Amino acid sequence: MNDTLDTPPVRKAGQILVDALRIHGVDRIFCVPGESYLDVLDALCDAPEIDLVVAKHEGAAANMAEADGKLTGRPGICMVTRGPGATHASIGVHTAHQDSTPMILLIGQIDRGFRDREGFQEVDYRAMFGPLAKWVAEIDDAARIPEYILRAFQVATSGRPGPVVLSLPEDMLAASAAVLQPKRFQPVQGAPSASQIHAIQAALDGAQKPVLIVGGSGWTIEATQDLDAFAERFDMPVVASFRRQDLFDNHRPQYAGHLTLGTSPALSRRIHESDLLLVLGSRLGEVATSGYALIASVRSGQTLIHVHPDPDELSSVVQADVAICSGMATLASALSAMAPTVSVPWRERTRAMHAEYLAFTDIAIAPRPPRGVFMAEVVKHVADTLPADAIITNGAGNFTVWVHRFYRYRQQGTELAPTSGAMGYGFPAAIAAKLRYPSRTVVCVAGDGDFLMYPQELATALQFGANVVVLVVNNGLYGTIRMHQARRFPGRISATVIKGPDFVALAHAFGARAEQVETTEAFGPAFERALSAGRPALIELIVDPDQITPTLRLTDRPGEDNKGQGG
Repeated sequence: MNDTLDTPPVRKAGQILVDALRIHGVDRIFCVPGESYLDVLDALCDAPEIDLVVAKHEGAAANMAEADGKLTGRPGICMVTRGPGATHASIGVHTAHQDSTPMILLIGQIDRGFRDREGFQEVDYRAMFGPLAKWVAEIDDAARIPEYILRAFQVATSGRPGPVVLSLPEDMLAASAAVLQPKRFQPVQGAPSASQIHAIQAALDGAQKPVLIVGGSGWTIEATQDLDAFAERFDMPVVASFRRQDLFDNHRPQYAGHLTLGTSPALSRRIHESDLLLVLGSRLGEVATSGYALIASVRSGQTLIHVHPDPDELSSVVQADVAICSGMATLASALSAMAPTVSVPWRERTRAMHAEYLAFTDIAIAPRPPRGVFMAEVVKHVADTLPADAIITNGAGNFTVWVHRFYRYRQQGTELAPTSGAMGYGFPAAIAAKLRYPSRTVVCVAGDGDFLMYPQELATALQFGANVVVLVVNNGLYGTIRMHQARRFPGRISATVIKGPDFVALAHAFGARAEQVETTEAFGPAFERALSAGRPALIELIVDPDQITPTLRLTDRPGEDNKGQGG
């Protein structure tokens, strides 16, 4: 018998943890250091293959880990200290939950002997993170670290991906144990049965007006290539769900737009008129269904085939005629082998839907504002300038409407945007993306309020060489809230004005390149300078605060007058 297996070496818990992360392929951890997990930080001194990225705020670190999980399909790893560190990081866990992103949050915890006394920074993480994570646990025994870490990776990546939270008592991390390490985790996904694939084929053979809706997570480059082959062979109109526009090349003649907070009326009509909806990966949540109205729970004359990796999601909100529990890669592979058995009657409809998408995203429909930068043209310039593999990130706010409407994505893994609607996501996500893919161009588009959530991460970008470009769309407003405020309480402005800093001076203070752009014509040269800066770069775009969406001005509403409020 192998003596090594019989007598594993005694190691400190921090080392056991780091060794377990190594086994499961971790090459990067995002953190803000804390005394509660000093033993892990010490063990990382002997793990140079694990890149330790130190953010300046735990919320940013968690957003970075979530973005890394989105890009790689492997759990993004975040490590924070107890109490305030964990509460700050909860934003990233919430995003990972709603976006179905694999992520593991490791939290330093108070000593085991101090529990239930409201010790310094004590929090019950099972109670706190229970509704936000797939699994929450505390490791009480150093000998069980390999078991817990293996399970964390299995849970985070299997079925519907999502976040896992593990708390690590400080005294446990200082203990020692002799343990064996498990093998690397293996994600578990469902697969469609032969009869379910036959049901899809039969539904397509009998359809006149089908629509293919794609979304969710778990897509790989190979899976989207299989999706392309299926869509082209059947010439089906393809619609992306909220902030998943990169799953299908927007230039292809089958692409028909995406389901968002301002879905094209023409697209909504087409979906309503469809006799078959084939939904792959999307949850059919509030945004995708336009408040559960566009795709009703019970429908008449419309067949729904819903494919999702989580069996609990299927028919939980919208009843499916055919419910298939499957991972996207397996499902897409099966679909790519299918071919029409009858003449396809919807080709003209597919062409018409693509034409409607092109019309809806033509910048000619967006009126040029009387002052400030014309955002539609800016986004078009960015789209026309960048390579197909450029990564675009954003957080939340009305500024995102221009990005989602006028930028045309060409390949999977190029859109990082929170379906959770979290402000502040875009800039940390951009840093994570640039660190993961240093040779690719990464551009973050952020509103002024959105960027001010984590401006200190300019220091992180400079420290770790993440040469991203940030476009700060400055209208001096919390624009989304002002838009709703103007609709419900016209003329009554409360809490929605932002008196921001000098963004250029702020960026310069961190060592970034920065300049302010006040006219559309000045953007192109400024963007080129930013791309070639060789360091993080920020462009502040001064926009008309009245232009609250591409087609709506606040002064179109009675009682609204924004003059002097922004810019």
